[in-house]
Amino acid sequence: MSKHIDDLTGKTVLISRTDSIGDVVLTLPVCAWIKQQYPTAKIIFLGETYTRPVLECMPEIDEIIEWSVLEQMPASNRVEELRSRKIDVCIHIFPRKEIATLARKARIPLRIGTSHRSFHLLTCNLKLSFSRKNSDYHESQLNFELLKPFGIVQLPSMEEVTSLLKSFRVPEGTFPEFLQQRVQPKTKKVILHPGSRGSAVEWPLDKYARTAQALLEKGYQVFFTGSEKEGIYFRSFVPAHPNCIDTSGKLTLHELIYFISKCDALVACSTGPLHLAGILGLRTVGLYSPKRPIHPGRWQPIGKDIHILVDADSKQKEVNYIQQIEVSRVIEVVG
Repeated sequence: MSKHIDDLTGKTVLISRTDSIGDVVLTLPVCAWIKQQYPTAKIIFLGETYTRPVLECMPEIDEIIEWSVLEQMPASNRVEELRSRKIDVCIHIFPRKEIATLARKARIPLRIGTSHRSFHLLTCNLKLSFSRKNSDYHESQLNFELLKPFGIVQLPSMEEVTSLLKSFRVPEGTFPEFLQQRVQPKTKKVILHPGSRGSAVEWPLDKYARTAQALLEKGYQVFFTGSEKEGIYFRSFVPAHPNCIDTSGKLTLHELIYFISKCDALVACSTGPLHLAGILGLRTVGLYSPKRPIHPGRWQPIGKDIHILVDADSKQKEVNYIQQIEVSRVIEVVG
């Protein structure tokens, strides 16, 4: 019996993506497409707790399940939690063996995953064959490979993917108290985000420092963002200047999303805040290695003001060529 169904009308769909902020952002177009094509479908997103503020910005998502909460439950309770939601379809966008096994035990009728994971042979009843690593498509486009049973004939263009994120909404909020008296509304504000939580090849800290100094000399306000752990790593490089402000370790993700939306530009390597800046409409300057599979063709942010820099003189596509991107090029693009 075929497991393909081409109509999600009135169905409950579980989207599983339990990894980082950037990966989650690049999965949001899938949620928007399902709602656009099947308005009465219910979308439940299974994600990590720390990405919840991102998911809450997407109105197409009806319910959020935090994997860390589910994971702490006894095994039988975990299964009942999923069964109680009467899920019709589970789409494993980020393959995880324990989640695939849980979906099977919960007897979700249609369980979709890539055929390139051996554990899906026993846990998924619809397996689609495609390669992410060797593909020329963007990660956000590749996610649509898993929607082919529901009407996707060809993968959407990047313009179409971008348009699917138009509903992403900035959370309500205000500047944290430590920023309220320092942010200058009429001054151009640029965020520098040096870290990546180990998810990407990073640009040298001294170049971020030189970029900050050049922007300060042009009369801009410069804000360094990052986690407390990242701040410990880069704080000694932050220029001592009244218009250069280190926010590392001081912003929740909810506050960070709000703050990014109030700035004019953001500079970072391939990391979550870069992807947030892209969909929030800032001038988004991404610093990338040309090496596959981490190249910008696969991982650049989605948006209408995206500017990608790689080392123009690279004759070989090596990871460390990101370090050769010149500060002058970044300053020129920031404007």
